[in-house]
Amino acid sequence: MFRVFTAFLFISVVYAKHEIYDGASVYEVQVENEAQSKVVSTLEEQLGLDIWSRPGPSRSGMVLVPKNSKEEFAYKLRLAGIKFQTTVDNVKEQLEIEDRLLAAASDKISYDRSNKAALPLNRVYRWQEVENHMVQLAQTYPDKVTLVNGGPTYEGRPVNYLRVSTTNFQDLSKPVVFIMSLLHSREWITQAATLYALDQLLVNNTESDLINDIDWIIMPTANPDGYIFSHDSDRFWRKNRKYGRRCMGVDLNRNYDINWGTESSDSPCYEDYHGTEPFSEPESVVTKKILEEHQDRIQLFLDIHSYGSYVLYGYGNGELPPNGEALSSVGVLIGDAIDAAKLTNNPNYTVGNLAQTLYPASGGSQDYALSVGVPYSYCLELPAFRGSSSITGFLVDPEFIEQAGYETWEGIKAGARYALNNYRMRKEI
Repeated sequence: MFRVFTAFLFISVVYAKHEIYDGASVYEVQVENEAQSKVVSTLEEQLGLDIWSRPGPSRSGMVLVPKNSKEEFAYKLRLAGIKFQTTVDNVKEQLEIEDRLLAAASDKISYDRSNKAALPLNRVYRWQEVENHMVQLAQTYPDKVTLVNGGPTYEGRPVNYLRVSTTNFQDLSKPVVFIMSLLHSREWITQAATLYALDQLLVNNTESDLINDIDWIIMPTANPDGYIFSHDSDRFWRKNRKYGRRCMGVDLNRNYDINWGTESSDSPCYEDYHGTEPFSEPESVVTKKILEEHQDRIQLFLDIHSYGSYVLYGYGNGELPPNGEALSSVGVLIGDAIDAAKLTNNPNYTVGNLAQTLYPASGGSQDYALSVGVPYSYCLELPAFRGSSSITGFLVDPEFIEQAGYETWEGIKAGARYALNNYRMRKEI
């Protein structure tokens, strides 16, 4: 996935940011059957494709193709009778636009000096900035916030998260909601969801039941190494940064111990490489430990991703769990709440089983949480900003950041309150 030669280029010389994407293009691909889908998958490693969204008979896909592979890519798709069209001519130009937009937004930031815990959501924050923000929140609200080091990443950075509680997690009658973002490092817009949630729970709280009756675990950066690399070296880096002889990294969202290795790749060069064994990666182990520690109380688990406007639930092999009907109804509740707050030119959220709605996938976080007893476990796919005429996909227009946080929070609230009421009924509280 661009990765074989990416490492060489950046070791040799970093002479221009985003140079590896100069001349690369993004294509919308439409397949009519599974045989054509397999053609695209076969070309993935052969041509160094980066499949942003995988095409299927009922949906188009988006594929980033390196400059030197475009001619062969087009030839082989035509040979297979696969329809395609160019949506981005030169990816490097899109990346430079994103840089300019985010830099301009950063220059315009005006902090609320009366509240040092406030963090304006009009730009994307670097890993260290988010870490500092979490420390600030823990210091400002010591009666409500605990900063927890979940463990080290492959490169030795801490995977930190916040526990937000008015009772220091000691009141067992309160359910727990667990939210995390940036498990896939290139999905920068997902940061808005966790940072906005922290703001609404602590800094600008107007709905006291959400913090008085529910305990929260919020992890803004589930993949620190990959996230830093996506800023410093390769904007579209998805995996962690585990060393590999040919290709680097493991897809953390294929590394959990649930149907592991059945609907993912055993090739380190693929974006969905599942690793050498379940929980081979320290970053996924952090999530595992949190789920084990609070297994009896976590009622809602949300892994925030982008892009696509989906509320997805397990299992990724297409099988439905015993509470599949309830998962669907609560997913619709979450999706409807987001739709009521979203921008009108963005699509409504689609709710459904992951395999049936998008594509089969194994070893995912939401599947694992469901398998260990979390009744309501979802992957939320935030939308690409359709209001922008200049950039889309994984790229971030700062005009959409706060809106993304706000509308996602509306869905989180709806799911959290349902989980609270359900938990109370089951516990007869």
